[in-house]
Amino acid sequence: MTRMVASLSALLLSIVFLVSGNAFLMTLLGIRLSIEEVSPDIIGWVLVCYSIGFVVGTLYVHNIIGRVGHIRAFAVFAAMAAVAALMYPMAVSALFWAMLRVLSGFSIAGVLVVIESWFSSRATNTNRGSLFGVYQIIFYLSAAGGQLVVNVGNPVDFLPFSLAAILLTLAVIPLSLTRMEAPAIEHASRMSVIKLARESFSGVAGALVSGVLIGGFYALGPVYATLVGLDVGMTSTFMASAIVAAMLLAWPMGRICDLFDRRRVMFCVSLMAASAAIGVAMTGAESFLVLTALVAIFTGLSATLYPIAVAITNDRMDSNRIVAASATLLLSYGIGSVVGPITMAELVNVLGPSGLFYGNAGFLLLLAVITSYRIRQTDDVPVEEQEHFVPAMPEASAVLSEIDPRNEEFCESSEAEEMQAEMRQPH
Repeated sequence: MTRMVASLSALLLSIVFLVSGNAFLMTLLGIRLSIEEVSPDIIGWVLVCYSIGFVVGTLYVHNIIGRVGHIRAFAVFAAMAAVAALMYPMAVSALFWAMLRVLSGFSIAGVLVVIESWFSSRATNTNRGSLFGVYQIIFYLSAAGGQLVVNVGNPVDFLPFSLAAILLTLAVIPLSLTRMEAPAIEHASRMSVIKLARESFSGVAGALVSGVLIGGFYALGPVYATLVGLDVGMTSTFMASAIVAAMLLAWPMGRICDLFDRRRVMFCVSLMAASAAIGVAMTGAESFLVLTALVAIFTGLSATLYPIAVAITNDRMDSNRIVAASATLLLSYGIGSVVGPITMAELVNVLGPSGLFYGNAGFLLLLAVITSYRIRQTDDVPVEEQEHFVPAMPEASAVLSEIDPRNEEFCESSEAEEMQAEMRQPH
């Protein structure tokens, strides 16, 4: 495994630069818009454009990569993201920044598809789980590290935006120098959201609500921190702790999901996360330590909702439909990440900073009601028949679902079918 990670060192280094630069920029923009006294509802509309661009990108960047190749496409997408980062401080205009967010989202989707395609091409039935885990750890640590970079420079100056552009540009260098053969790009198979909801309504609802919560928090979290009086350093710690909590809770929650019925786990997680959100809304910033701890609990639990939703769905899928179902769940998450910032921004505008967490609590309680209803109306999947839990990542493209360890059975069955077909052919 060490040799495999070493061979992917260029990809991993590119991920570090890319994810840290992008996470840093997302928080920086929220802080800068708050300093400029832009109303929360306008901030929500501006920042949600990133999710719109990302969703569109995951659907169409394959065409660009297919025409010009992986490395050239990666260079183009990274350059677009870096140029957008440099253009933000040129004119603080909501409409201008909204267009740049669409461009940024589209570009980041493109570079992630390229990177994850390489990861997928290196996955085998023996290393699939390890590669999946390495990718997740690098991704989360880089995102958390990017939050801490916010302390560098004044958000009203050009320097922080230049630093974000530098990090995004540095991501091009390791991947451009790699000698690995470029993988083939294939469109991920999909099924409609409605069709998937008929088979696993709890899974689709969980993915959608997870997108609302995570998308809303990443967009409005820095705004909330600024409105309650946190300085830039405290805001960066506030955001970083939330991301680290999401990483730390992923594996323990996986163990719980392997031991108990997953819809009941989702129900309990929804209630606990809602309680933490209400706690944040009621206590505010009276104690930074308490605030950070409650937010970490809220975001950590909220981040587990998506992988739980994936597990619930895959328990009801044949192995040859897992990739299609995962791609559709990512689309559901993407829709939620568009709804989240807009809805939460309106609530902040009406209720003040606490509106962000009261809104989150409302969505979590709605999910708990939906899950409870589905538990009563449909049969459970026996625990012993559940698929092994894998902490899936929504902050990625559909390509990553191809190295999900649960696809091992599908890979083996596909290989067996191909061998049987070859044996049946006349020689």
